[in-house]
Amino acid sequence: MKSIVNRVMVGCLLVTMASTAVLAKTRKANITLSSDTNVNGTLVKKGMYGVVFDDKTGELSILKGERLVVKTATRVEKRDRKAQGNEVQTILEGMDQKLVSFTFGGSNEDVVVQAGMQAGGN
Repeated sequence: MKSIVNRVMVGCLLVTMASTAVLAKTRKANITLSSDTNVNGTLVKKGMYGVVFDDKTGELSILKGERLVVKTATRVEKRDRKAQGNEVQTILEGMDQKLVSFTFGGSNEDVVVQAGMQAGGN
């Protein structure tokens, strides 16, 4: 009887571990860009957008409604403390505003855009 219980518990543990590895964690948020912003070579006009980050692929997607505006490769960097709310970090290069990173509210990680690593978009 003990052997059957042990086998069932090991089986449940394996299924749980496999399902966590298969299901990529996707984080979503809504942002408002106050000015036109360059995201890795793609101009994103000011306005409201959806942001989706896929932990498995490391890609950040910016959506206008259901339409993909830009998808770009990123890397994750640890922060000293958790973000209070969603944070968009940009820099001014010449006359262009450029997206540097995005932080989801409550997260202790910055999603940093990798320059020259655009994954696709319109």
